[in-house]
Amino acid sequence: MREVVVISGKGGTGKTSLVASFAALAGRSVLADCDVDAADLHLVLKPRVLKEELFYGGKTASIRQEACSGCGRCAELCRFGAVSGARSGEKTVFAIDPIACEGCGVCSYFCPEKAVDFLPSVNGRWFISETAYGPMVHARLGIAEENSGKLVTTVRSRAREIAENEGVSWLIVDGPPGLGCPVIASLTGADCAVIVAEPTVAGQHDFERVAELTKFFDLKTFLCVNKCDLNEVVGAEIKGKARELGIAFLGGVRYDDAVSEAQIMGVPVVTQKNSPAAQDIERVWGNLIMSLKNSTEN
Repeated sequence: MREVVVISGKGGTGKTSLVASFAALAGRSVLADCDVDAADLHLVLKPRVLKEELFYGGKTASIRQEACSGCGRCAELCRFGAVSGARSGEKTVFAIDPIACEGCGVCSYFCPEKAVDFLPSVNGRWFISETAYGPMVHARLGIAEENSGKLVTTVRSRAREIAENEGVSWLIVDGPPGLGCPVIASLTGADCAVIVAEPTVAGQHDFERVAELTKFFDLKTFLCVNKCDLNEVVGAEIKGKARELGIAFLGGVRYDDAVSEAQIMGVPVVTQKNSPAAQDIERVWGNLIMSLKNSTEN
């Protein structure tokens, strides 16, 4: 089983469209949407949810008023301004804002009355679903919630279990954009990464940053330039930089209105057979398979 993670230096480069098309071309495979902060692979693949689980990624403090003496120690120690007090008769009543609470636990640890509960909090949900191209594990992180890296790890581990149990050849991961913790959680232990870049000055900079990350992890990396015909000069510079870094170029995908039309219809663009972008993505997928095969033989 090969695990391919598709990433990009920023959002909106066409990463999800590429993953959906890879899924259609790979035959039955297992899919994982690790862009848990803004998951959208489900919009294209229309999965049928089979299982839904809560994700407990951190802890949140709350005050049991019947045990609180109103000493204000929690408000003194909270560095995030999450504890507020209001006068009620002869006593000051303190409360913790669950949105502002960072889950550090200081208030609970130092409360002299042990009146602060510090319990696991629900930060999101994760799902196991079925698509036309195979099982898919995906998630939705709650608004303003943290620990997205931990949720990514949950999604990947469940997807790997399913892939191993089903004996499929491919685990295709839609990774998060950027360089942060969720990206690192998506890449660790994968077989290879495909970086999707756009031929713009900003796109070139983003590509170089994320390429440094995959190089740090000594991860076999490939490049796909999306909308490659919009600026061929910058596209050539990105490919040149990829050669310097030892990153193989899989091919470019031309700008094509069929991509947007496929997204509206909720289907992978490769199902649109007369689409130039579909033809390009088929070539990119074929080059990826050939490159991985050659690397295994060598």
